[in-house]
Amino acid sequence: MPADANSYPSGRARRMRVLALTLLVIAGTVNYLDRSALSIGNSSIRGSLHLSDAEMGLLLSVFAIAYGVAQLPVGILIDRYGPRRLMSIGLLLWSGAQICGGLVTGLGQFVVARAALGIGESPMYLAGTKVCSNWFQARARALPIGLFNASSALGPAIAPPILTTLMLTFGWRSMFVIIGVAGLAIAILWSLIYRDPDQYGITPEEQRWIHDEDSPADEALTLTGWPSLFREPTTWGMALGFLGVIYLTWLYGTWLPDYLERARHLSLRQAGLWTAIPQACGFFGALLGGLAARTLGRHGMAPVASCRLPLVLAMLVTAACTAGASLVHGTSAAILLVSVALFAGSLASSCGWAMAAVATTPDKVATLEAIQNIGGSIGGALAPLVTGLVVGLTGSFTPALLLAAGIALASALIYQFGTHDRPRPAPTTT
Repeated sequence: MPADANSYPSGRARRMRVLALTLLVIAGTVNYLDRSALSIGNSSIRGSLHLSDAEMGLLLSVFAIAYGVAQLPVGILIDRYGPRRLMSIGLLLWSGAQICGGLVTGLGQFVVARAALGIGESPMYLAGTKVCSNWFQARARALPIGLFNASSALGPAIAPPILTTLMLTFGWRSMFVIIGVAGLAIAILWSLIYRDPDQYGITPEEQRWIHDEDSPADEALTLTGWPSLFREPTTWGMALGFLGVIYLTWLYGTWLPDYLERARHLSLRQAGLWTAIPQACGFFGALLGGLAARTLGRHGMAPVASCRLPLVLAMLVTAACTAGASLVHGTSAAILLVSVALFAGSLASSCGWAMAAVATTPDKVATLEAIQNIGGSIGGALAPLVTGLVVGLTGSFTPALLLAAGIALASALIYQFGTHDRPRPAPTTT
């Protein structure tokens, strides 16, 4: 570390940190507005296009399938070419796909538009985590990643009132077009403002300071390349565990408005507005996740363990509350339990993203995030599809929620026993 390390980060670096994090939160929020549009318009779209529950479940799942397939190649490209380029391309693609979603005339066209949306959004959180790894030291990454990841809960929190109002005022097609245009505006801002450290003119000394905790002890570990990640048990534990985390958050993200309409007998407007409360709780959970991991790390807990402990506890809470929500009779009690479940699930998601930033070396962060998110995408694809099939077969959301509770419990156990801090080379003696 250079003698003047206490002067780092420089004023220029701090400004770009703030700008980058602000843009990431805004982009992530718009990202989830786009994802939420189909679930908010569920009943209207289903009626307009004459879709069954199973067909709507398939349509809700297509996004996650395409998103998951794109994860690994996109993660490798981000590690190779940097987050700025891939994020710009992704923003343009997903915004165009969202606009096209408002123009479709049948299920087949909608499937194509949702698949394009999934591919376009695939760089979002991989690139964002890479940005945080490029600009923040290892011990400081959990908080900005948590703040950025909170946009995945902020978007769904503000989506119900915003999208419901747009849909009731202009129709579901115009709702899709309007938020697609908003994404294009974010793409322009990102391309004009954000720069990776090497493009921004950060000095080599300051870049070494940023990655001081990653090197030189990690240098031996970087030589094996990203395929070595598949030989690490922790990689598989993170991927399988994240499947459960995203299954739960996507269950509520895709079916909650319809659940409130059909199982709790709320009107379309009421369901749209009440959906905002659990999603707002998810936003605060995501914020707390990064803060909890950072606090545990600052008190001496190992990096992966500081993310794992709050994640496991949160998934246990999610499992209990999801099971409870399926069994209570009162609508208010059900909304309260779903709110706690989404708070805990989003906290777990935030810790899961932070874990990948400290579980491998900087050159493989986006790739590890991609592998983990492939598991998450499988969960995201299964949740709406399985829920639609179960509801269609049984006529009830109760079995679907009980199944989700079991998956949350399995996720907690996988993270607890399947993830470990990466080994460090032994310090040399002189």
